[in-house]
Amino acid sequence: MRILFLNADYPSFLAALHEERRGLALRDYAAQMAARNESCFGTADFMSRYMTASGIEAIDIHANNRPLQEAWQATRQANPAGWMIRALCSYAPQPLRHRFIAFDRRQPRFGDILAAQIAAFRPSVLYNHDPGGLSADWLRSVLPPDCALVAQIASPRDPSVNWQAYDLVISSLPNFVAAFRREGVSAEYMPLAFEPSVLRGLGAVPRDVPLSFVGSLSPAHGERLRFLAAIAAQSDVAVWGDGAERLASDSPLLARHQGAVWGTNMFRVLARSQLTLNKHIDISENYANNMRLFEATGTGACLLTDSKENLHELFEPGREVLAYRSSEECLDLIRYYGAHPAEREAIARAGQERCLRDHSYERRMADLVALLRQRFD
Repeated sequence: MRILFLNADYPSFLAALHEERRGLALRDYAAQMAARNESCFGTADFMSRYMTASGIEAIDIHANNRPLQEAWQATRQANPAGWMIRALCSYAPQPLRHRFIAFDRRQPRFGDILAAQIAAFRPSVLYNHDPGGLSADWLRSVLPPDCALVAQIASPRDPSVNWQAYDLVISSLPNFVAAFRREGVSAEYMPLAFEPSVLRGLGAVPRDVPLSFVGSLSPAHGERLRFLAAIAAQSDVAVWGDGAERLASDSPLLARHQGAVWGTNMFRVLARSQLTLNKHIDISENYANNMRLFEATGTGACLLTDSKENLHELFEPGREVLAYRSSEECLDLIRYYGAHPAEREAIARAGQERCLRDHSYERRMADLVALLRQRFD
């Protein structure tokens, strides 16, 4: 089995990565890929790493990371246009530089490079992390005829996606799995995960943030924004996240906003947090699923999350995480555990132990290997 993990990165993350590592765009493909993996953003190379360890050939492609893709193309042929783009990504004034960092999928060059990468690797399974942005019909047109097409999704569904083109859809949301099956699409449930090696990269981190929230502030999180506004009005929550520019000018979150953090920097904020809040996206309905469950507990923060009907299947409420049913109950828990650090720290330790034991990428990839072999070998 040969698995190609197809990824697309947030343009704001790519901009931050290249801002931190000036000149990265001019490095070769191997150096850029190493830097992308070292960032620990998203799934990094966590999935392919454990696939490879299990004896499966696996690679990652970050299809809209333009400097990285142009560097791959440069390994095949002289690429003066790509070199100029990479130079702009490194040294042009910031607004112009940011225009070039993320590939515009409508550009023929985007598809040309991606198609060449697929042909060079010749996967037996293509695992698409961005089904809303990378068309299943187009992928089918460039895949080997015997290649299985798999999607992973736990974000708002794009109505233009042809889900029938997928051999399998994987989601961490049980309601999504049920909906896909009703539509005649083969779907399986698989929770998300945490990678323990992230902790080694953090070093010693003081637990000096009493209460944090880390996450997106986009309009798709309407309930989250209302909840956070209520919490911010009556607590000293510190907020990190992308999308502050879209907040109303009178939002109480603006005064609490500390900026956006990605990858290792995000993990470091969570590792500094005594209590950290979680509020699921609206589409999750009554199901716990998101990455923050595992990122927060994995880094040893005491997680205060919204109560969901399946939360107990992932973590034990009251012993490994804290769960609230309303903003008022959340505020009560913030006050109590802020005043009782020994109890809070015991819950944080239990949550971290559970996360590292049951929710690591190593364990999750063992489950995924078994599923893919059952389906496609």
